[in-house]
Amino acid sequence: MVDTEKLSKAPTSYTVREVVKVLRCDAATLYRAIREDAFPAVRIRTRYVVPAKVIDQMIAEAIETGSMVDVAKIAAERRVDRELKRLGH
Repeated sequence: MVDTEKLSKAPTSYTVREVVKVLRCDAATLYRAIREDAFPAVRIRTRYVVPAKVIDQMIAEAIETGSMVDVAKIAAERRVDRELKRLGH
């Protein structure tokens, strides 16, 4: 018997293949962005999953601001923040 309640709930994470379909980008592009720390993901051994909140937040930000969400810029800001923390600032 199928639990229809579970089926109706939104996923908490997506596979790379699912994200590629949603964002309509190339899988290699997304894998490269993930490896370069330019796109949030969770690594489980050799596989990556993307938290659904990441996609939801990006879409919400684009709608709210009416502008482009640049994941490369977000990643650069995160790298600077990490470096400042490392240096004790």
